[in-house]
Amino acid sequence: MALATDIWQYRGLIGNLAQRELKARYKRSLLGWAWSLINPAMTLLTYALVFGTFLKVQPPVAGNGHLKNFALYLFAGLVVWNFWLAVINGAMSGLIGAGPMLRKVYFPAECPVIASGLVALTQTLVETAVLLTIMAAFGNVSWTFLFVPVLLALLILFSVGVALVLSLVNVYYRDVQYLVAVGLNVLFYCTPIVYTLDLVENNAPAPVSLFVRANPLTQFVTAMRNSVYDLKAPSAARLGFLFVVSVASALCGWVIFRRFSARVSEEL
Repeated sequence: MALATDIWQYRGLIGNLAQRELKARYKRSLLGWAWSLINPAMTLLTYALVFGTFLKVQPPVAGNGHLKNFALYLFAGLVVWNFWLAVINGAMSGLIGAGPMLRKVYFPAECPVIASGLVALTQTLVETAVLLTIMAAFGNVSWTFLFVPVLLALLILFSVGVALVLSLVNVYYRDVQYLVAVGLNVLFYCTPIVYTLDLVENNAPAPVSLFVRANPLTQFVTAMRNSVYDLKAPSAARLGFLFVVSVASALCGWVIFRRFSARVSEEL
């Protein structure tokens, strides 16, 4: 309850921090907010070209029974990954960047991390809207789209929980940001985004297959694809797993952050 009270009490500050970051991101840019679509579009195009065209990764047939498009299959996974990446990187840089303000005025150190999450969510909502619109345009639409807000809510809890811990450790040990960058690159390829999960289960050694399947991001990506590409409801077991992992991440992240963040302003 204390966390919810603090967040609500400083909601104005969190909103201002998020708004400032959004304005600064495209300041003096000719295309402005168009970059929020251009960047993910170029990433999607690159991966689709390399893995879909050159390496000929075959996506499954979509839920409407005839669509088979690797770019859309890839896009459904990238929406999850892009949010996760933006929250983690944004939280670490956001907390460091808030140092001068924290030294002058008291406010919960979680605020910059949550503000970074809001910025990432804004971008993700744009990407998700584009994804759902394209799916509908191809006739691949169903009531299962209703699971998307639920999955995004759980993804927020999971990502912010991890981001709180990483951003805190990064304050005390600045090498963490470089280690995290390396770890994220490895994690990307340990998550079935540019390939199908069946490919791992059928060809990888058992320990590798187990690791990939146990990866929470794998479950988020799979659930998102179930909802928007396969047009089937994510299994109860998968949703239950994501709920437990997400709530545990948020609670543990907050407890650890509160326990060790007393000297954050001094370290910054």
